[in-house]
Amino acid sequence: MAEKFIIKGQRPLNGIVEISGAKNNAGPILAATLLTKESCLIDNLPLVEDVLDMIKMLESLGAGVEWQGEKKIEVTVGEEVSPEKLDFSLVGKTRVSVLLIGPLLARFKRLKFAPPGGDKIGLRPITTHVDALQKLGVKIKRENSDYFFDASELKPAKIVLKEFSVTATENLMMVAAGIEGETIIKGAAAEPHVQDLGEMLRKMGAEVEGTGSHTIKIRGRKDLKGVSHQIIPDHLEVGTFLVAGALTPGTIEIKNLIWDHLDIFLARMEEMGVSFERKENFLRVNFSPDLKPIKIQALPWPGFPTDLLSIIVPLLTQAEGRSLIHDPLYENRLNFTHELRKMGADIEIVDPHRAFVFGKTPLFGIRISSWDIRAGACLLLAALMAKGETILENVYQIDRGYEKIDEKLRSLGADIKRITV
Repeated sequence: MAEKFIIKGQRPLNGIVEISGAKNNAGPILAATLLTKESCLIDNLPLVEDVLDMIKMLESLGAGVEWQGEKKIEVTVGEEVSPEKLDFSLVGKTRVSVLLIGPLLARFKRLKFAPPGGDKIGLRPITTHVDALQKLGVKIKRENSDYFFDASELKPAKIVLKEFSVTATENLMMVAAGIEGETIIKGAAAEPHVQDLGEMLRKMGAEVEGTGSHTIKIRGRKDLKGVSHQIIPDHLEVGTFLVAGALTPGTIEIKNLIWDHLDIFLARMEEMGVSFERKENFLRVNFSPDLKPIKIQALPWPGFPTDLLSIIVPLLTQAEGRSLIHDPLYENRLNFTHELRKMGADIEIVDPHRAFVFGKTPLFGIRISSWDIRAGACLLLAALMAKGETILENVYQIDRGYEKIDEKLRSLGADIKRITV
């Protein structure tokens, strides 16, 4: 059954919000458990749809999954696990499934795989993955829509990626961790979740250097160990609640964050005039009615994250003047702006990658629909500041990436209800 949010806007938000584990980090960490026959204990899992689907995919493969607490699981990938058991209906449901390719090839050598699903933000082929895997000796053919991988002649290599692809980098790291010898990845992504995957692989026994830069060196081994690992806090959720605090009267304290993951984002928010204070272990955000327009482009890490570009658009509608947003990667990233315009936003789409946002513009409640995870969060933020009642449909998209966001917002004073239809 479908669910929707009913939000009555312009309510003050006050209180403390605890940030959950990072969804984008949990996917590769869970996938990496396939690299060892020993048990792995994974803690601080965000209970969101994409992560729960990844756990279901592990179970479909035959992995043993035991919950040790509300957000902690033990994963054991024993002899009964087989790639042939993989549930393709789950693979086609979420993009995170693509992260199974690397560890399954390292462990089992042969694999049939369906095209992964995910957000409708533009073409997201796995050609970067395919090209890079071929350099490691993987033979790949495609029949109809399915891929067939043969890694029986897997070998270390020097690889130059065609783009700063996060998932391709993570897949290569996991394959390389299971190969004896040194693999070098140039043009690697450097996001926090890539860095944290490197830390897990080091715990498992691989030698990993250079995470956080665009050149990663990995010396793998065949007998990787089971480990305990805790998922890092989600800097994208921090950004989302910072915008919520800036848009609505009141003060929000955001706890459980890593400052180094927020440098660029906070610098641009300060440039806009967002009122916030850094404390020792939390971020305090105040209502910010006097905002300045900016020009902002999504860039590979440590640049401004593409996933936060959508999130800041409601702020830009309240900035005095013209702002420019540019996402050079995804040609459909800005499609959600059509929904914002229904609410009264003055937005001009220049081309599929760029848009002007004109402010200051009042927003009004109306019936709108989520497009993808971050677009859904953007529309939810707009609804919190809009006059009147907003009906936000297809909230499944938001649930894929945010853990109980409606409950967290209610605890701060938001008037938001979840309705099943």
